[in-house]
Amino acid sequence: MTEAPARCAPGMPCWTSLMVHGLATTESFYHALFGWDFRPGPQQLGAYVRGVLDGHAVAGIGELAPERHLPIAWTTYFASDDADETAERIRCCGGTVAVGPLDADLAGRLVIAADPAGAVFGVWQGRQHLGSELTGAPGTPVWHQLRTYETATVGKFYEAVFGYRTEPDGADGADGVDRATMYLGGRQVAAIHGVGHALPPDRGPYWLTYFGVADTDEAVRRVTELGGRVIEPPREGAAGRQATVADPEGAVFRVVATPR
Repeated sequence: MTEAPARCAPGMPCWTSLMVHGLATTESFYHALFGWDFRPGPQQLGAYVRGVLDGHAVAGIGELAPERHLPIAWTTYFASDDADETAERIRCCGGTVAVGPLDADLAGRLVIAADPAGAVFGVWQGRQHLGSELTGAPGTPVWHQLRTYETATVGKFYEAVFGYRTEPDGADGADGVDRATMYLGGRQVAAIHGVGHALPPDRGPYWLTYFGVADTDEAVRRVTELGGRVIEPPREGAAGRQATVADPEGAVFRVVATPR
């Protein structure tokens, strides 16, 4: 478990946020699943709250306007010391900037962008709010994985934008699995999993947030009780026992057993 009130190094995942149509219902789901309480956050883009665990902000949830029919998905934000400069680098490297750069009250400055394959991610230049204040514990984000068509090309994009070093996992894909890990200053940042045409056609490439739980099987049971669904049932993985699930509005995430 890490309490992280300090500023994240540029390029590190620093925040995870979700936009939904039913804010109150979604709050109830994540309160029951992860034990989050909620407090108000920046309101420029509509109603927005921060999920709080043991007094620490861990993730954000906002409410979409009724007429906005966007995909419901968790968005991974990467830290930046200059959101405007990062936005320009994204454009120069073949990505698309969809929102911003713009200020979120006094909390910070944000960008919503997509990589060349279409996976959406955020950029956060923290001011009063620096990002997740607690990580690595049950109920908090513990890892981020990009699920995309293939790792090599899109990996070069993130290397150019954020300065990562990307290394294939395994014997350079000799096992037939296209996976890579991105590093920053010797530290693991995130994973990339190339799944080719196995991506859902209605979703395309996307960033997948892993949330820690005390018991994966119990968390999956709770997800279904609370109106969510199971996409991949519990299994043993390199990081621990994990499962892929979706909340009642369809936002996909992964739960993984994490020591307290």
